[in-house]
Amino acid sequence: MNRIQSTFQNLLERKKTALIPYIMCGYPSPQITVQLMHTLVKAGANVIELGIPFSDPMADGPVIQKAGEVALSFGVGMSEVLACVKAFRQSDEETPVVLMGYANPIESFDHHHGAWSFIDHAHQAGVDGVLVVDYPPEECSEFAKRLKEKDMDLIFLLAPTSTPERMQLVSQVASGYVYYVSLKGITGAAHLDTQAVERMLPQIRQHVHIPVGVGFGIRDKESAKAVSKVADAVVIGTKLIELMHAGTDTEKLQRISTFIGDIREALDAY
Repeated sequence: MNRIQSTFQNLLERKKTALIPYIMCGYPSPQITVQLMHTLVKAGANVIELGIPFSDPMADGPVIQKAGEVALSFGVGMSEVLACVKAFRQSDEETPVVLMGYANPIESFDHHHGAWSFIDHAHQAGVDGVLVVDYPPEECSEFAKRLKEKDMDLIFLLAPTSTPERMQLVSQVASGYVYYVSLKGITGAAHLDTQAVERMLPQIRQHVHIPVGVGFGIRDKESAKAVSKVADAVVIGTKLIELMHAGTDTEKLQRISTFIGDIREALDAY
């Protein structure tokens, strides 16, 4: 049982919902990323999704896209992302870390370092899972197999438009958890329909028998608590990026700590 599986098992036994914050590696600066990861854990995060900066993201809204551009301007690429995970692991051996991004940086890394080298380096750094937005399930069975050999999970997105056939395909290669995109659109949209989420999750669970996290559009403790009634995990990203736009590093970390602490309290109150 790897870190992701044991984390969800522990939460299930305690009847708690996982809190999964997303941050962009290298934003607001490369120097703060590892400290930010530790801050999230201390505030109540159970899994961390660490964004891989990419110049042409297809699912990211303007807030996360801008964060990626800032990170790229600092020279943050895959090697720097893996270095942050490795540094985080020096004092945290328990919290799962999932890398979230696109195929291009992974394939570029392999091109420069050798076939399948990303998986080897990610494993050595302490990565637990990978979510590649533009890897369709029918085309990455070998990638999933090689990840599993290193005890890492391949996580997939599902959407309101996902058909039962697509869910079945995902179930054949997904592990760890699946990430349900709760709305049609990009990250950061504010029109979350919690009733639609409640209707969709039982359909997903007919095909997918691992935990289901819900994200896109969750911006406060009210929406997080509503989603937690039906989901195994709540994923929050855009709001966290917004909280890091201004102020000193200390102020940014304090805002993040307070926000995640409030979300954790709301989830635990259910």
